[in-house]
Amino acid sequence: MNSPMRYVVAVAVIALIAAANWFVGEKLDEAETAGILPGKPVTAIAHVEAPHTLSAQGHLGAKIFEARCVSCHGVNGEGVAGVGPPLVHAYYQPDSHSDETFQRAVAQGVRQHHWQFGDMPPVEGLTPGDATLAIAYIREVQHANGIR
Repeated sequence: MNSPMRYVVAVAVIALIAAANWFVGEKLDEAETAGILPGKPVTAIAHVEAPHTLSAQGHLGAKIFEARCVSCHGVNGEGVAGVGPPLVHAYYQPDSHSDETFQRAVAQGVRQHHWQFGDMPPVEGLTPGDATLAIAYIREVQHANGIR
């Protein structure tokens, strides 16, 4: 097979794999959220009580999260059906969504990609330092729920 043809085949295979991942991911998302009443938690998680099990940074982050994020992402990041996705979910483990990814989402917003909740707008008035603390809190809740 000549070099241009290999390139075409490689691109076709990559496109097929990406399409399959998207299709499977979309079906899983629909299955995970089917039957959940709007406004109810999307996932059941082990709640973390501040300040007893949180670091000092996590405790401050919990306050920021409660003030700025809970209306969309739910108590302890468990999501709100029909409003916003759970952040305490394997999709958001540090290996797939870094702290920098969360920082960009807060600062710039993010297009819908894992869930059917629509795009996330930028969070006005939340500083990078505030976001760092909120992220520390989410990471501690994730860790308490076996997401590492």
